[in-house]
Amino acid sequence: MPDDSDPEANLEQWKSAMQEEHAEAIANPDPDETHRIEGVAQVTYRVTFDYDAAEDALERASAEEVDDLTDPELLSCVCGVRGMTPEEAREHMAAVEQG
Repeated sequence: MPDDSDPEANLEQWKSAMQEEHAEAIANPDPDETHRIEGVAQVTYRVTFDYDAAEDALERASAEEVDDLTDPELLSCVCGVRGMTPEEAREHMAAVEQG
């Protein structure tokens, strides 16, 4: 039973257990699952609007991409492993190939 009198120690113990579980999921992928790495990237647009006084409405006039698309820093696998660095994602997929 954990010692509730030391919340910092309990937090560190929990974080350590989660890191170990994460590392295990990366290194030992489930062979019965589908594996494909994916990530979410956000691109910024500058959007301009025209004001239609008769309708009292804003209507989109243009949209211009203002940032280049960059690869996300954290990746996931469709098997459920989340929050991987690109290096961890490569390790995960290499383990799938070796499996």
